[in-house]
Amino acid sequence: MTDAVWQRPITELARRVAARTLSSTELVDAYLDRIARLDGDLKSFVCVSPAVRDAARAADAEIARTGPRGPLHGIPIAIKDNYTTADLPTRAGTSVDALTFPREDSHCVARLRAAGAVILGKLRMHEFAWGMVSPPTRNPWDLARVPGGSSGGSGAAVAARLCPAALGSDTGGSIRIPAALCGVVGLKPTFGRIGRSGIVPHSWSLDHAGPLTLTVADAALLLEALAGPDPGDPAAHAAPVAAVAAGLDRPIRGFRVAVIRDHFFDGLDGAVGAAVEAAIGFFAGQGCTVRDVAVPSLRYGLGAIYAIELASSAAYHDRSVAAGHTAGFAEDVRDLVEMGRLVTGPDYLRAEQVRALIMAEMAAILSEADVIVGPASPLTAWRTEEASVALAGRSESVLAASWRLTYPFNLTGLPAIALPCGFDGRGLPIGLQIAARPFGEAVMLRMAHQYERAHAWWRRVPPFAG
Repeated sequence: MTDAVWQRPITELARRVAARTLSSTELVDAYLDRIARLDGDLKSFVCVSPAVRDAARAADAEIARTGPRGPLHGIPIAIKDNYTTADLPTRAGTSVDALTFPREDSHCVARLRAAGAVILGKLRMHEFAWGMVSPPTRNPWDLARVPGGSSGGSGAAVAARLCPAALGSDTGGSIRIPAALCGVVGLKPTFGRIGRSGIVPHSWSLDHAGPLTLTVADAALLLEALAGPDPGDPAAHAAPVAAVAAGLDRPIRGFRVAVIRDHFFDGLDGAVGAAVEAAIGFFAGQGCTVRDVAVPSLRYGLGAIYAIELASSAAYHDRSVAAGHTAGFAEDVRDLVEMGRLVTGPDYLRAEQVRALIMAEMAAILSEADVIVGPASPLTAWRTEEASVALAGRSESVLAASWRLTYPFNLTGLPAIALPCGFDGRGLPIGLQIAARPFGEAVMLRMAHQYERAHAWWRRVPPFAG
């Protein structure tokens, strides 16, 4: 191959694979070469599938024989390590050998295989999807910094162009945070839009499945492939997603943008605030109306999601606690699981009442607006040794800071997407977040795509990975 196919988005790769000017085998070999050269420092992969070349050759043979099944046929995709797979072990980020997980394809992996995608390997994550660091994975924009979490391996691998797309999971921001910190696109669809059976649970009412990609159009393709009924997930929405990728180029003039000023713009890094304000100005310049709004109940939101998430995680890990397995958990995860056992029934019910208030306030905003726009993270990637950061003149833990702008859309189940909107003075990516009403992914993706098309931040490759 004479060109760097690893730099190209899936939309272009799919056209070339379908036209047979690029084979799936060539594409897989390009990514395997990059993994071999770069991942020793990046540490994003747990393992590479030993059958990936065989799967690529099979895809090439089928495409030659009958044509592609769709745009993902022959495209290599990597999987976060909390999605079970039939041909690869699942560890969910833990080193506790006594804990085992089924050797069967999760719903999302099965749908990818049905679409013809080639499973490249499994990606690192923060243990049991509980944190924002994802050790030992590093951020490709600065190897001394974190990639975010808990889908840190997914964000880092896509940003470094070790794979064109990856699956992640999002309970309080775990797709969108690494997307923001690593400079890629992270899509958390509406709660229930993508089935979750076969994903190691974290919090049943907060967990979402979704993709991390280079571009918004690629995220739309993954959404179309992944959405639909999942008999193993009672919360899954039965209807498949309508074709959204085809409508991304339609104009956005007249769309109504809400900006939540009382939560999303408190305590921002200066570069983040300036980049997000510029993005809001872009939408205004495209003929969108912009209105400042407030969500008063969000002042109680962090306590509410902590209670729900802690209690849910403690319930899932109850057997591990009884068997003594949690002694082998990382210290931060063990502490959080133990804290969850202290959440009382009244605590949980009050948290659900707060959730209902926030959902009602968000619904009122979205009855008069098409999207909510704001930052995805109040800061850019922090150094691996930092436990707290200074924002707007006060010290804040990186855990609290990193997810306070993403968790509202897990509590409410609203779809949200993170995408790059610039870089700070250290060359670190800044993330923009766009959310919409339930099952409003088409409008949300259209807004994101129009911004991305005008700015094309995704074309920048980390110097480490260039």
